[in-house]
Amino acid sequence: MADVPAPYRLYGDLAAWWPLMSPPEEYAEEAACAATVLGSASIAVRDVLELGSGGGHNAVHLKAQFAMTLVDLSEDMLEVSRRLNRECDHHRGDMRTVRLGRTFDAVFVHDAVDYMTSETDLRRVVETAFAHCRPGGIAVFVPDHTAETYEPTSDHGGGDSADGRGVRFLGWAWDPDPADTWSLTDYAFLLRDADGSVQVVHERHRTGLFGRDVWLQLLATVGFDPDAVIEDTTEDRAPRELFIGRRP
Repeated sequence: MADVPAPYRLYGDLAAWWPLMSPPEEYAEEAACAATVLGSASIAVRDVLELGSGGGHNAVHLKAQFAMTLVDLSEDMLEVSRRLNRECDHHRGDMRTVRLGRTFDAVFVHDAVDYMTSETDLRRVVETAFAHCRPGGIAVFVPDHTAETYEPTSDHGGGDSADGRGVRFLGWAWDPDPADTWSLTDYAFLLRDADGSVQVVHERHRTGLFGRDVWLQLLATVGFDPDAVIEDTTEDRAPRELFIGRRP
């Protein structure tokens, strides 16, 4: 694959800060929910492909139950993941076009699917999942929002490491035009290096926003039997809707 820079600095030159922005331990509950759904296929699920695996923070938890193959567009994020998940197979690829030449019992796509901002691109991801899913297998997609559940919001977080580095961030999500298929999130990052120097970074991310019916229709059109479930969560947020494709 050509050496194309990550579209956002967060997943490019800032990727090394990712474990402080979104620590792996915060994924435990979501990963447990995903594991339950992945395991509901009509065949036994062992081999799982994760598209848009990022820093590998879901895989940290899922690899105890499944043999994980991880695909991400960003080589910088894959390097973060390799340090956490040395036993997992890593591949650089675009979830819209990657073809690994093999199939899996299940395909998992977490919130990286949010970066599909057109129905055409979203369909291409669903097609990729179908192409890699064995008969009887399952594909699970976890967008942060649907058009029906989206609300403008703000968020903040960050943490510190033993080497003196630290991160604080603010995220501000809003939708300039509810009639289209995307929304915006503005991020402000304060990044403190081990020597005490601090840099400030602002970055705007565009993410997709599709209706529930669009998700279910795309799954069916590609060849999956579509379904959806609401996640169980104790976090202080609205539960996500997981979209499921079962391959006949």
